[in-house]
Amino acid sequence: MSTVKSFSVGNGDMFYINHNSKNFTIIDCCLSDENRDCIVAEVKALADANEIVRFISTHPDDDHIAGLKDLDDVLKILNFYCVQNEATKTDETDDFKRYCELRDSEKKAFYLVRGCNRKWMNQGDETRGCSGINVSWPDRENESFIDALKSAKAGESPNNISPILKYSVENGVSMMWMGDLETVFMKTINETLALPKAHILFAPHHGRDNGKVPQALLDKIAPEIIVIGEAPSEDLNYYSKYNTITQNSAGDITFECDGKKIHIFVSAKDYEVDFLDDEWQSGEDTYLGTLNI
Repeated sequence: MSTVKSFSVGNGDMFYINHNSKNFTIIDCCLSDENRDCIVAEVKALADANEIVRFISTHPDDDHIAGLKDLDDVLKILNFYCVQNEATKTDETDDFKRYCELRDSEKKAFYLVRGCNRKWMNQGDETRGCSGINVSWPDRENESFIDALKSAKAGESPNNISPILKYSVENGVSMMWMGDLETVFMKTINETLALPKAHILFAPHHGRDNGKVPQALLDKIAPEIIVIGEAPSEDLNYYSKYNTITQNSAGDITFECDGKKIHIFVSAKDYEVDFLDDEWQSGEDTYLGTLNI
């Protein structure tokens, strides 16, 4: 059984995947004075219990790298995954400086491109299994992506350099992350994307309306649940035709992936949905229900 957790960090993103193959993956980072000690302690305990630990950075916006310096100081990140880029910022925070140090490291950085392979990311061996992580985007030869890289290098928004990642278990759960890709950009690359199905989709750009996934892409992904991240409610698109979990109200969301079942827990005690099966699971947080896939 593997565990995927989406932390409630306010206006930002932070996830981890505790694989069942001695692999541990962190996706993005958003630490604050209020949550730093608790989250770092939880992540460090899980990292220490595994053999391979990787950090995946979707892009270097502050709400996706806040606290990266502190996290790296504790974990000593050896495997830093990101899209190869030359993003700059007028005001460089300590976290952005650490991002650039890791991004440009010959020993620590691994660059994500469509279809890339790496041992224990998506290739196992006799030592241990893989993590089930595959990359559907970017295509570094795509003109729209090249323009996004140029914009990031010029100090503009790095949203559209975000990769598209899929985590899947053989004959089981599949989940997809799209960073902060914006709707207009997704429309321009739609015809070049052959996206696989994902049972759980984490809505890009925290679920904001300007990051709404175009219907043509939603038809390819065919998500059974869309997780809408934390942003001001007036900025959100609630994907009315889909089953959704809204992190603004649900708090931390934990997915316990057991074969063809996803048991879902939330930190909010009074949050409910009506589309999950009740299989009477217990855990540290409030049991929301089970998705049978």
